[in-house]
Amino acid sequence: MSHPPARAPRLAAAALAAAALLATPSVASAAPTDGPVEAGIFVDKVEGLPDNFLGGVDVSSVLSLEASGVVFRDAAGQPADLFDVLADHGVNTVRVRVWNDPWDAAGRGYGGGNVDVPRAVEIGERATDAGLRVLVDFHYSDFWADPAKQHAPKAWEGFTAAQTATAVGEFTHDALEQFAAAGVDVAMVQVGNETNNGVAGLACPSQWTDVAQWAPCAAVYDAGAAAVRDVLPDAKVAIHFTNPENGRYPRYALALDTLGVDYDVFASSYYPYWHGTLANLTARLKQVADTYGKEVMVAETSWNHTFDDGDGHQNTITTSTTNDAYPASVQGQATEVRDVVQAVVDTGAGVGVFYWEPAWLPVGPPTALEQNKVLWERDGSGWATSFAGEYDPQDAGQWFGGSAWDNQAMFDFAGNPLESLRVFSYARTGAVAPVEVVDVERVELVVADGAPVDLPATIAVTYNDGTVEHPSVTWSGAVDWIRGPGVYTIPGTTSSGLAITATVDVRLTNHVLDAGFEDAGNGPWTITGTGAAVTDDGDASEGSRAVKFWAGAAYEFTVAQRLTGVPAGAYTLSATTQGDAEGAGDVLRLAATTSVGERSEPLRLDGWRQYVTTTVPDVVVGPDGVVTVEARFSLSGGAWGNVDDVRLVAAAPATGADTTALEAVVAEADAIDREGWTTGSVAALDEAVAAARVVLAGSRATQDDVDTVTALVRDAIDGLEKEPTEPDGPATAAPGTAVLSHDNWDGDGSYTVVANLWWGQNARSVRLLEGGVEVGARDLVDATPSAQSASFDVTGKRDGAYVYTVELTNRFGTTTSAPLTVQVTHANPATPVLSHENWDGDGTYTVTTNLWWGTNATGYRLYEDGRLVDAQALVAHGFDAQRASTRLTGRAAGTHVYRVELSNAAGATWSQPLSVVVRR
Repeated sequence: MSHPPARAPRLAAAALAAAALLATPSVASAAPTDGPVEAGIFVDKVEGLPDNFLGGVDVSSVLSLEASGVVFRDAAGQPADLFDVLADHGVNTVRVRVWNDPWDAAGRGYGGGNVDVPRAVEIGERATDAGLRVLVDFHYSDFWADPAKQHAPKAWEGFTAAQTATAVGEFTHDALEQFAAAGVDVAMVQVGNETNNGVAGLACPSQWTDVAQWAPCAAVYDAGAAAVRDVLPDAKVAIHFTNPENGRYPRYALALDTLGVDYDVFASSYYPYWHGTLANLTARLKQVADTYGKEVMVAETSWNHTFDDGDGHQNTITTSTTNDAYPASVQGQATEVRDVVQAVVDTGAGVGVFYWEPAWLPVGPPTALEQNKVLWERDGSGWATSFAGEYDPQDAGQWFGGSAWDNQAMFDFAGNPLESLRVFSYARTGAVAPVEVVDVERVELVVADGAPVDLPATIAVTYNDGTVEHPSVTWSGAVDWIRGPGVYTIPGTTSSGLAITATVDVRLTNHVLDAGFEDAGNGPWTITGTGAAVTDDGDASEGSRAVKFWAGAAYEFTVAQRLTGVPAGAYTLSATTQGDAEGAGDVLRLAATTSVGERSEPLRLDGWRQYVTTTVPDVVVGPDGVVTVEARFSLSGGAWGNVDDVRLVAAAPATGADTTALEAVVAEADAIDREGWTTGSVAALDEAVAAARVVLAGSRATQDDVDTVTALVRDAIDGLEKEPTEPDGPATAAPGTAVLSHDNWDGDGSYTVVANLWWGQNARSVRLLEGGVEVGARDLVDATPSAQSASFDVTGKRDGAYVYTVELTNRFGTTTSAPLTVQVTHANPATPVLSHENWDGDGTYTVTTNLWWGTNATGYRLYEDGRLVDAQALVAHGFDAQRASTRLTGRAAGTHVYRVELSNAAGATWSQPLSVVVRR
């Protein structure tokens, strides 16, 4: 499938506009409004955002996706050209990667969009037609280039460093001439992609080298830059690195400066699940900008809006490979991008942020996996085809397939744009939306075997406006049935009515010290050989550090720890590895040596972030209690990865309990429809089943435990009580439609929502929903055709917009009311005014706090020179005046500054500062 015919440019006075843009490297943006726009998500305005800031996306896979039948849609759900959709949603620049020759000898593409120069130019033309600028991203490789691999193009294999630099210059010049001839509006050119350790097949490793060893790569950068200056003199030149968390950006910038490399923009990738904090990103980029006078940007970032898989190919980001930096939601996605934009702007030299592959959608659902594989191979619409194996046998040759990025797209799986795609537009204006829950804290505990299980009394509930509440939690008594090591799920309910679960991982004692390499330095570990070090590592399987290894030439190393005082007995040793590029004859082994002998098993490197836990069973520790654990590596040059989470735990004996009857009764309970039974009897059944699941997950449950819980579930099933039924009322059809009203005229967050059915077919029950979530329900009396009314008290709401609907139900059906929006504008306490009577300046006086009118507070805190000096509980009386005072004595001479914080359930408000001068 080819793309639609080229359209006339969307900009008015196309020729003049194109000329103006080529002459000026800035991107015009719509003037921001005076305040935030109403939307479906919250986005805080980015203060100080330059008008010419590049808000861009990389959509390099688009041609292959379209060939595979992917349809992109506009905001109305109608089929549309992707580039028009991007422009309509506030994107102003498109990034396109360029590979030299992503084809085998038979003309079969390597995948990832098969983006050679002609296809990249085609993407650039379509972007320009839609009024978008273009960033050209040269990989100088025939396929993916990143810190772990910078393969030379096939045509350049065997070239010297000087020949490579010459080839880079010629290739860049020729490619950019094709972009220019096609009229593509190129704003910026990247000379290399994530070039931490090399470029164009040249190794310039960053971890253990000095500036001089970067000279071959510097020559490549300069050759590419020279071509840009010659063909597109108004385009900026960017050099791209990643891993800001490792602290090496100053070293890279120093090398570039010392070697006199010509470039304008120092670009970084930033993925929150791998690359540390935004504060660190800002600090590292600002250091480069301030020291060397360079502009900075983020060339790649993203976040997932779901954990669902759209095409049957495993996603890069799953619940086990991400962190909790943002919720997995459209709101979380938008907040992440907005925060990255702010981080770049805060450097004072930021010129842009690009989202990576927001349109890399499934070519078909997971149920059509076999057909998907055909399309991925035929069109190159997955991340790699099997044909790429000849060029990249260690990675693409083993892990070819579909989109590992579909859950990080800014479109849903059907091609509809998510509202997060508007984030670059919303960042200029701000956006507000009805308040709703977007994330509930995951409760995950790791507990030593035999230690008490202390579940949290509260959890964090995050709303789309960024606020967080901490409701209390009532946990199931199932926690009392934990028996020995295992992974247990414990249900609970918050005071706000949310059903949650906690995961409790009970582990045997690990006799390895600093098992995750989190201590400073090497801690108790001894590392011999070359190529390996304990370091911060975004790819650590657990924690934030690991033993990371890589070298350009063949290398060997050993990571070892000698343990003493280990009780005699049988143990299991384990360690987790990830990485790639090992050779056929390489040796990777995990071993334990005791007085009884050595036990070992091979370690594996199955790919980037493909974590493999190797287990060595039957390690027997003798009476001396001494064990040496080792990870031994003898690797080919270019092999890389890490080792983490080393464990030596006692071998766990089997319990021997027969759980057949328990499993059967749980299956019977699961099959019961919970509708039609009393709430209390269903709750008793769910509690019994929760206990049963905990016993089944345990490693030391006794037969008595199993039999007791089996009886609990059986009794709960037998004890189910039917909901009492009342005679059918006179209604003969589904209920009429309720009309909603509220009394929140003061905007304080405490109000009543009333549902009135003025006349007609009555309901037997009513449900109140807030943002689509039930917050109240009750039974009604059917007195058709008389009026019906139900009221619901709502309290403690923070400032924001809340959308309510009501469902009326009888035996004939359910009707839903029109939505009612309640605006809460004064939930926090009003602003207090401070005064004092220290007119004599003697250091003894009273600070008085008056809230003359407005939402009252329930808490009062007085700060003196930033230090808390008094706290009081207050009684709220609606909007009446409130007053609190604090007597202070013996204050030292000088000026003391006071501020008061008034708080209630919705939040807190600070007073203006009050200065009191003490003269004696």
